[in-house]
Amino acid sequence: MKTRSRTAVRILEASRELFNEKGYAATSVTEIAAALGMSQGNLTYHFKTKRDLAMQLEADVLQAMKTRREGLILGPLADDYVEHLLFGMELTWSNRFLMRDRLQYAGEPIGRRPDSELMADYYELTALLVRIREQDMFIGDSAQNIDVLARSLWIVSRYWIDYLRELEGLKTVSWADQERGIQHHFALLLPNLKASARREFNAALDQASNDSKIRETSGPRQLLGRARGPLLSERSSAESDKQQGA
Repeated sequence: MKTRSRTAVRILEASRELFNEKGYAATSVTEIAAALGMSQGNLTYHFKTKRDLAMQLEADVLQAMKTRREGLILGPLADDYVEHLLFGMELTWSNRFLMRDRLQYAGEPIGRRPDSELMADYYELTALLVRIREQDMFIGDSAQNIDVLARSLWIVSRYWIDYLRELEGLKTVSWADQERGIQHHFALLLPNLKASARREFNAALDQASNDSKIRETSGPRQLLGRARGPLLSERSSAESDKQQGA
C-alpha cells in the first residue's frame, strides 16, 4: 500500500473534522486549506477535489472495519458483544458525516457500495445472537426470532449517534454517552436472555466502562477492537512516520 505523507494525513484529519462539524456541502476546499494554514494549491496537489477527500475518508473507514473483522480474536461471548457495539459506535461518531452526507458526494447511501462493510457488521451482530442461542442463553421463544431481533438491535445502535447529534446537539461523545447507547441496546436484548446471561452481559459492560475510564485518563482515546494493528488515524499516522511530509 502506498505510504501516506504527513501532509496528506493532516489534510484528511482536518477534512474529517470540518465535514463532521459543518457538513460536506457547507465545507469548502478553501476552508480546509485555511484551517491547515496551507495554500489551496498545496491541498489540491494531494487531493484534487473535495469529493476525493470524502471518498478517501470513506475508504479508510471501510478498511478499518475490514481490518478489524479479519483480525478478530474470539473471546467470552459477552465481552465480544460489547466490543462489537463500542467499535461501531466510536467509528460512526468519528466519521458521522459519512452516513449523513454521502448522498451529497456519492449519490447513494454507503450501504449500496458493493464493498460496503455495513452488511458485514450486521451479519456479525447476527452471528453473535446465534452464539447466544447456541449457548442456550435465550428465554423461551426468543431464539426463534433472531432476524427480527438483529434488525431491531442494529437500528438502535446505528441511529444512537444521530440522536446524540441531532436531538442533544453534542459535538463530542464521551464514554457516558456511549454507555447510554448500549443501555438502550440492552433494553431490547436483555429481556430475551436468562438471568445468568444478563449478569454476564452487565458484567462485560461494567468491565468496558472501567477500561474506558482508564483510557480517558491516560491519553487520547483509541477505537476498540480485538483486531491486531492500528486503525484509521492511528494507522495513517504510523504510515506517515515512514517518510517526511510533502
